[in-house]
Amino acid sequence: MKPNAFSLVLFALLTYFAPTLGVEAVVPLPDGGYPNFTTAEGQKALFSLTTGSANTAVGWFSLFSNAEGSFNTATGAAALLFNTADQNTATGAGALLSNTGGTANTADGAFALLNNAPGLGNSNTPTGVFIGSFNTATGSRALFSNTTGNSNTAAGAGALTENTTGGANTAVGISALSQNTTADDNTAIGAVALFDNTTGTQNTAVGSSALHDNTDGPNNTAMGFRALTGNTTGGGNAAIGSYALEDHTEGDFNTAIGFRALGANTSGNNNTALGTTAGFDITGSRQCLYWAGSFGSGWRE
Repeated sequence: MKPNAFSLVLFALLTYFAPTLGVEAVVPLPDGGYPNFTTAEGQKALFSLTTGSANTAVGWFSLFSNAEGSFNTATGAAALLFNTADQNTATGAGALLSNTGGTANTADGAFALLNNAPGLGNSNTPTGVFIGSFNTATGSRALFSNTTGNSNTAAGAGALTENTTGGANTAVGISALSQNTTADDNTAIGAVALFDNTTGTQNTAVGSSALHDNTDGPNNTAMGFRALTGNTTGGGNAAIGSYALEDHTEGDFNTAIGFRALGANTSGNNNTALGTTAGFDITGSRQCLYWAGSFGSGWRE
């Protein structure tokens, strides 16, 4: 079989470097050699370690308090500073700085999950629940204020930054779900989606500024740019399409599908609109079906 050009070049390189393969790659040798698969680099990194294993700390005071915790990785000044638990990963200055007993958290970004500091729970905490665990934060100040919230995912600078005890929230986009504090089970995908939400639960917002003003309204679904952006306390609404139910604030159980459908409705209830600008000027609660399209437009009860 005839050798190709790549094989010839590879053979030449191996022949050239063969005499040096037995020589150490760097001089002096890397420091370390710590027991239990431990790596530490930086002033007082892993300073308190006793029996913990397979930890990596790179940076000033990184993993400083860790004694028995294992399988943690801290890269950055004061990353995982107070950690005593297992399987946490922190990349960035101050990332997961306050974490003590939370496990399986991932923080990537300066001050991400900074205040995560789970306590011991209380008599109402179900057995087996890991307080302040299974959170993922990617971006500067993402999940910054989280203390005991579980199973949150924040991707984007300032995403879920005010969350403290809320759990099972997902925020993707700059400042998505930024003001959420204690609410659970919300999903926000898009810049400043569900930005003002504090205690509203089980909302889904997909699109820039979708459900932006929602504070405590529950069970809303908004898909599209500025869909349901003005909603504050209304619940059970569904808006699909850019600007659908844009001006809505406090009404319940409305459905708008289409560009600007029910766009001017503010406090009406039980309205349904299908099509571009369908029911745009309707402001009250008529419990009607509004439609608009190439086949005409109209409404009926």
